[in-house]
Amino acid sequence: MAKHRFSRRGFTRRNQLIGLTAALAAAAGTVGVSAAASGSPAAPNTSTGLSPAQADALIAARVDRRDLGSRDASRIDVSLDDAQKAAAATAARQRAEKLAANATLTQRRALALAATKAAAAKKAADSAKALAAAKAEAAAKAAAIAKQAAIAKAAAAPKIVLPTTGYHLTARFNQAGGRWAHNHTGLDFAAPMGTPVLSVMAGEVIQADWEGAYGRQVKVRHADGTVTSYSHMSEFDVSVGDTVQAGTMVGRIGMTGNTTGPHVHFEVLPGGGAPIDPEPWLREHGLNP
Repeated sequence: MAKHRFSRRGFTRRNQLIGLTAALAAAAGTVGVSAAASGSPAAPNTSTGLSPAQADALIAARVDRRDLGSRDASRIDVSLDDAQKAAAATAARQRAEKLAANATLTQRRALALAATKAAAAKKAADSAKALAAAKAEAAAKAAAIAKQAAIAKAAAAPKIVLPTTGYHLTARFNQAGGRWAHNHTGLDFAAPMGTPVLSVMAGEVIQADWEGAYGRQVKVRHADGTVTSYSHMSEFDVSVGDTVQAGTMVGRIGMTGNTTGPHVHFEVLPGGGAPIDPEPWLREHGLNP
């Protein structure tokens, strides 16, 4: 608006100067004509036809017009400078607003990315936790199944077995004969050399040694305190302190000690004391030798 006001003012002043110049020129022409007609002694300007006063007025008008134009130009320059400053300020403000908007957008994107990463990490952690829980549950189930299988196996395992296989009885309890110093104290299970000799029940080995006329002898103490004895074996397969189950091999059929053929001499000693007849004891436990 200031620029337009300056322009209109300058245009009006220029019109006024032009009118003044035209008036002076007309006046000068009229004076020149009048002087020539009347033969006046006034000395007109020979080049312009103006009197000195008129010429001075014209020069003054021209100087005034130049000064006025300079002032108008200065005002226009000031107006342009203000407009440029205002435009620069507007542009700077717009740049600042754009930078602020970009910073806000960048911050929002960073927050969104962080939230996405956090959600992904939580999901991964939850998945890992669920997988670990599933593995733990599967391991617990497997352990429970194994335990049940062991229990079932133990339940299905025989509680008592005969001391060997593929045998025939050659001597019974309390039988008299010239081969013994007194009546026979057990059952003789005759079988081929090397046939496995088995612990009849679960227990702990309390002897595995040479025992004179009994040859190589193993004794096992069972849970109720009963001791079973296995003699004349060709080898030992257990040591003192070993834990055995019903059917565990403790040695092999042999002919060590006082014997006339390969067999295992089997005795039952309740509480580890004097031997009793093995046959009724085995029947009481479900076996018929």
